[in-house]
Amino acid sequence: MGKLIDKSRVPPLLWQGAREAVRLCRFLTAPVRVMPDFIIIGAQRAGTTSLFHYARQHPCIGRSFGKELHFFDNLDGSYHKGIMWYRAHFPSHLYKYYARKVRGLDMITGEASPYYLFHPLVARRISRVLPTVKLIAMLRNPVDRAYSHYHHNVKYGLETLSFEEALDQERERLDGELEKILRDGRYRGHNHQHYSYLARGVYVNQLKNWFSVFAREQMLIIKSEDFYADRLGVMRTFLEFIGAPAWEPTGYKQYNLGGYSKLDPTMKARLAEYFRPHNQRLYEYLGRDFGWDE
Repeated sequence: MGKLIDKSRVPPLLWQGAREAVRLCRFLTAPVRVMPDFIIIGAQRAGTTSLFHYARQHPCIGRSFGKELHFFDNLDGSYHKGIMWYRAHFPSHLYKYYARKVRGLDMITGEASPYYLFHPLVARRISRVLPTVKLIAMLRNPVDRAYSHYHHNVKYGLETLSFEEALDQERERLDGELEKILRDGRYRGHNHQHYSYLARGVYVNQLKNWFSVFAREQMLIIKSEDFYADRLGVMRTFLEFIGAPAWEPTGYKQYNLGGYSKLDPTMKARLAEYFRPHNQRLYEYLGRDFGWDE
């Protein structure tokens, strides 16, 4: 079936007006909308976008309006707009009823905001609102994640330093950021979000924060390298975890690919040495060896 509306034939102002009308309708109907059954919480540059797009193709998974809502990390100030702002981004109970009665599908829904895992306030915020939600964390070799994160920032004009300089200045850039976030829930830490190349790869500290308020069985931890090597197998595990029927997407396009040169061997060795003790702590904490130090 072709598109119902050819956007190119609609005057820009009319199209914008229609979008605003739809947005207003969503907010007015927020009280009768569902809340997410699952949240993909991170890590950034670890395959979350691909997993989310595959999930959205599933006939039983209702779409959220946007992938990265960033409600609980407050990047756009939305957390203090209240929970109805958040609810407005999910399908209605009426749609869920229709899916069950007419299509015979038990609909579930979710979102993905990869800053959630690293942000120090998000776990407690979510636990207060969604205490039984299913959580998915994708963990990538922190060396590769840091380098990908750096090139992502360069691509979007957020980083002007060389990779080595950025690593050398990370401690200074992040100095005081954590304290400001913990002290002021409205504070949006630009440096904490963008220049945490090393800090984001210390996964054990982040998971300890999450498991202080959530049971371990509520979180599925996916090794990104396993996802890249066997998307079908990981999708089956993911769908079983969130309670969706077995299913396979029509294709496995990889989203958010970044083209950049290979990491210099000297820098790679430096990063591997930095992350080795943190990785070991992670393996011991989870009772699972990710094999990143081999």
